[in-house]
Amino acid sequence: MTDGQTVTESVSPGSVARRLEAILLVVEEPQSLVSLATAVGAPVAAVRQAIESLVDDYDGKTGGPRRGFELREVGGGWRLYVRAEHDDLVSDFVGGQAPARLSQAALETLAVIAYKQPVTRGQVAAIRAVNVDSVVRTLLARGLITEAFTDPDTGAIHYETTDALLVNLGINSLDELPPISPLLDDGSDGFEDIR
Repeated sequence: MTDGQTVTESVSPGSVARRLEAILLVVEEPQSLVSLATAVGAPVAAVRQAIESLVDDYDGKTGGPRRGFELREVGGGWRLYVRAEHDDLVSDFVGGQAPARLSQAALETLAVIAYKQPVTRGQVAAIRAVNVDSVVRTLLARGLITEAFTDPDTGAIHYETTDALLVNLGINSLDELPPISPLLDDGSDGFEDIR
């Protein structure tokens, strides 16, 4: 294949649409045309055209069935959504599923938030010494934490735990959490008594 063929194929409407679908299946927030164009490596005009084709396809305007999901523009970005008529069905299905276990990273992040709340994502990341963005999104989605407030000076969102965490832990308040200080190392390991 020559370079010219590769470039032509990479911006063909079908290729752009397939790549857009792959990206749109995994995004959690609406994505602008520019960010989608960057993600799929295609011009904004080609992405706009592919988005219009996908919308028509999902709406059944191209001769195929109307899908149970739709591609919607919300807040200046595009994202896949369940069609409104299926909201109850999906809600019942998701609510009836056995709850998934939390990963070790999620448990550690949840513990930091529970003991330090209200706390920002940056503060949690500094304590854990890892990026916690995806874990915080998971905890928000599970309803175990919530956005308490936004700092007016920095714009940082402060998080706190919800009543759902108390229910899952079988406690009535955060005061019933075990004190953390007895669980921490006192720093004396490795030192000999000097007399």
